Amino acid sequence: MKDRFDIIVVGGGHAGCEAALAGARMGLNTLLVTLRADRIGFMSCNPAIGGLGKGQLVKEIDALGGEMAKATDETAIQFRMLNSSKGYAARSSRVQTDRAKYNQYMRDCLLRRAGLEILEDEATNIISAKGTCKGVVTKSGRKIYSSAVILTTGTFLNGLIHMGLGHFPGGRIGENACNELSKNLRVLNFNVSSLKTGTTPRLDGNTIDFSALKVQRGDRHIIPFSFSRTELKLRQLPCYVTQTNKKTHKIIRDNLDKSPLYTGVIKSRGVRYCPSIEDKVVRFPDRSSHTIFLEPEGLSVNEYYPNGISTSLPVDVQKDFVHSIKGLENVRFIRPGYGIEYDFVDPTELYPTLETKKIKGLYMAGQINGTTGYEEAASLGLMAGINAALKIRGKAPLILKRSQAYIGVLIDDLVTKGTNEPYRMFTSRVEHRLVIREDNADIRLMDIGRKLGLVSKKAHSYMKEKKKNVMSERRKLESAKLGQILKRPHVSYEDMLRVDKALKPLTYYEKVQLEIDIKYEGYIKRELINIKKLEKVDLIKIPPGFDYSSVNGLSNEIKEKLEYFKPYSLGQAARISGVTPAAVSLLMVRLHSKPV
Repeated sequence: MKDRFDIIVVGGGHAGCEAALAGARMGLNTLLVTLRADRIGFMSCNPAIGGLGKGQLVKEIDALGGEMAKATDETAIQFRMLNSSKGYAARSSRVQTDRAKYNQYMRDCLLRRAGLEILEDEATNIISAKGTCKGVVTKSGRKIYSSAVILTTGTFLNGLIHMGLGHFPGGRIGENACNELSKNLRVLNFNVSSLKTGTTPRLDGNTIDFSALKVQRGDRHIIPFSFSRTELKLRQLPCYVTQTNKKTHKIIRDNLDKSPLYTGVIKSRGVRYCPSIEDKVVRFPDRSSHTIFLEPEGLSVNEYYPNGISTSLPVDVQKDFVHSIKGLENVRFIRPGYGIEYDFVDPTELYPTLETKKIKGLYMAGQINGTTGYEEAASLGLMAGINAALKIRGKAPLILKRSQAYIGVLIDDLVTKGTNEPYRMFTSRVEHRLVIREDNADIRLMDIGRKLGLVSKKAHSYMKEKKKNVMSERRKLESAKLGQILKRPHVSYEDMLRVDKALKPLTYYEKVQLEIDIKYEGYIKRELINIKKLEKVDLIKIPPGFDYSSVNGLSNEIKEKLEYFKPYSLGQAARISGVTPAAVSLLMVRLHSKPV
């Protein structure tokens, strides 16, 4: 293998896969360094993609030319549209996948990719000189040089696994942690802290009493994740629902003295919105039960993921409380649950391109940025790969606006506000969710993906055909004076088809787009006006190296914050905590008054 590449990606998880594919697809010689090639794209936790706020991220990844949505459709065993009874802005897709097939699909995708090589090794040090990244040193002693390095280390960066009061190094159960790289980042003066996450035990489906459980089937009308997908390959499976009970909770409370969470062994902050079962029992003492979803791991294994009982209690206690749950009285454990602490770098040390401020050419994506979840990681990996490639090509970076994409909100939140707990995307974080929805992600972003060379001509043509069909049917409705009727709450486009034979049937996404455009026309117009007002501030760019000390009237505290964050625009400066509207006004006057 050669010792020089354009881009080196460290880590083969969801962020690493998207970063490496983006780099190679944009014509850059790319190397993926991973501990185990057979674990590329492996799903460490639950066997599902999407969810509230996360489904939108996956659609945007697809619209920009990423792979996660295609991999999900190819390996899907159950589709569900969450919040289907609510408005379109709140709806999110969630898909159960065959874990082994997903892993195989992503691994094959990377192995087949021209311009992408894979090295089984561990990156231990960043090679840098005069504030610029030059490559990596591996555990085997190799020095590999590059124009950009993207760190996508997941939970492996100084990972520490907890089961009860015992703990041991590991990035995932049965796999080594990457401790040397964490030490090196501290030496390089990055602000490194730790976070905590966890997973559930895995259960033998042959020992579950399904007759005692409620069946949860997927949607009958399936909407694929990828905009370019029209059919599915795999047989669909149900999930099952059960609940904890008072006995379960008593067992957990009686054993809190063996919990690393409640004895101070684990000191890091965990995922607030996905707490362990210990946390649920302690934080919600009035609740007599908590719901558990038994999710199938795949078609070829009879193994289930009990979503809702993530735990780091000792294995014997895990078995005791699981056996107290209806349908699981005689269940056999395949693997126990565990908690894991891992290192991350303060994301405010990154530019919106995900390049670090301290070392040029060094990018970070995924859980190293303080996020949790496959979808957040993949989004960041894709954007890091795109921006690394653009910088090497000497082109302008891609920075998605908050009004343009969920990915834009994700990155802006991280680099502007930082996080002291694992960041999870929700629709509630997105102020412009009425105009950036799942159904129109292709309309919003596919032109960008096509321009980057990541979206195929065929997929792009699907999007253009969708726009054309929606516009055509809207004109027909307006000419027949049916638009006002469609605005009524309980009237659908199907009703219009029965009224006017000149109309033609539309695909799901076309129908949704048309109905939203007509039903919410007034709201959307007001939202777009607000977006334009806000974007005027974001369009005012702050040049690199801007001298904040030269702005009269700014307090020393605000000057220090602006110098630390190095905002790329006046809009980003305004979103930094502690930067006042008066300070923004002073900056605006200074930026407009004379060249800088």
